[in-house]
Amino acid sequence: MADTRTVALCGKGGVGKTSISALMIKLLAENQRGLKVLAVDADPAAGLSAALGVTVNKTVDDIRKQLISRIAAGESRNNEETIRLIDYEVFDAVVEQDGFSLLAIGRPEDEGCFCKVNSLLKDIINDLAGNLDIVLIDGEAGVEQINRRVMKTVDNLVLVSDTSAKGITVANTLAHVARDNKAVGYQDMGLILNRIKDRAEVDDIAARTELALYGWICEDELIRAYDFQGKPFTLFPDTSATLDVISQIMRRMGFY
Repeated sequence: MADTRTVALCGKGGVGKTSISALMIKLLAENQRGLKVLAVDADPAAGLSAALGVTVNKTVDDIRKQLISRIAAGESRNNEETIRLIDYEVFDAVVEQDGFSLLAIGRPEDEGCFCKVNSLLKDIINDLAGNLDIVLIDGEAGVEQINRRVMKTVDNLVLVSDTSAKGITVANTLAHVARDNKAVGYQDMGLILNRIKDRAEVDDIAARTELALYGWICEDELIRAYDFQGKPFTLFPDTSATLDVISQIMRRMGFY
C-alpha cells in the first residue's frame, strides 16, 4: 500500500464531514490523471452512499454476519477457502461508479469476539486498497473504529468540526485519542473547519486547538439545499466557490 493515499474523515455527528467527503470524491472522480479512487462509507448511518447517489445492496458487515452464521451452522472450510469466499464477497460488495468505486462497511459488530473473521475482512480491504491510488473514508466519530474495522493505518486523519464548542471539543478529544493510542495509526493529522462565517471565527477557534488547520469552508446554502433535497453531490456545480476551496484544501493535504 506504499503508493496508496488513505484519508479518513472523522468528527462529531452533524458537522458536515459526509458532505465534504462527497465533494472530495467528486473532485477526485473528475480528475484528469486517471486515478483509481475508492470511497469507503464507514459511518453506520451510510450517509456517504446517499450523498453520492449510490445504492448499496451489500455491506462488509453483511458479509461478516453471513460468514459467522455459516460457522455457527457447522460449515467447515479451510483457511484458503474462507479467504477466497470473503475476497469474492468483498469484491462483489464494491459498487462501481463513474470515476470511483464505493464500499459500505455497515453497522457496527454485534456483541462477541470474532477476531479471526474481523481480521480477515480488514486484511482483504487493505489488499483491495493496495490496488488503488486513493482511499477516502467517511468514518464514525471515533478514530479507533477506522483502524479496527477498516484500515490498519491512514495517511491523513482529517478531523472535521463546525464552529460549535462541542464540535471543537470532540475534534480535540479525537486528536488526543489518536496521539495517545498506539492502535490508531496515522501519518498526518489536521482539522477542517466547516460552516465558517468569517476569518474572526477561524482565528478564535485556532486559539482553542493545537491541531494544524488544513483549511476552512464557509457556510454554503447550496450544500444545505443538496442535503435537504437529497441530491447527489456528484452533481454539485463545478463553478461553486466551496468546491474550489475544498480543492485547495486537498492540494495542501498532498492529494495532487
